[in-house]
Amino acid sequence: MREDIASIRKEYIQAKLDEESILKNPYEQFEKWFQEALDSEIIEPTAMVLSTSNSNGQPYQRTVLLKTFNEDGFVFYTNYESRKANQIDSNPHVSILFPWYTLERQVAITGKVEKVSTKQSLKYFLSRPKGSQLGAWVSNQSEVISSRSILEAKLEQMKKKFKEGKIPLPDHWGGYRIIPDSFEFWQGRKNRLHDRFYFQQGGENWDVSRLAP
Repeated sequence: MREDIASIRKEYIQAKLDEESILKNPYEQFEKWFQEALDSEIIEPTAMVLSTSNSNGQPYQRTVLLKTFNEDGFVFYTNYESRKANQIDSNPHVSILFPWYTLERQVAITGKVEKVSTKQSLKYFLSRPKGSQLGAWVSNQSEVISSRSILEAKLEQMKKKFKEGKIPLPDHWGGYRIIPDSFEFWQGRKNRLHDRFYFQQGGENWDVSRLAP
């Protein structure tokens, strides 16, 4: 038992978020913070923790990478036969979290998931490095394997199979779009009195509220 970690403490003093500074459109506010994350050169600014749940309501989290976003939603790519995909098929309601700890802030988003078009998946797939394209063919994501050597052997097979020409898009691989129904912007503040603003869709507009930390 590590009881000594209770004394680890840091005051959050870098920035604030208030009614005057927050933008009224959550997509615009996200764009602003996202650009600041890029400009600050933090590690993996596009990383987001995706939460899904199984048929028993057991939640699961994993980190995926955001590949594009606009007011239609937030897009990531994965294996359509993976555990996350199976859970999305049974329950398309998910949440994502952008943990920009270096900036003492985070953004949590909830929403519903839909698949992107095959055309969009193909366009992104062809933009990936060749090794990443081959990786999509190699891994039966989330299945139990006995050793890493199985992956390495299959990679060699795929290299030979697709030695000539373009590597095709696997039928089991593509994109998902998360269509938000809520955003929460969290900015760390001194004495744990953090700034939290919650956006919830109300018809064509977004209702925004300040939440107690």
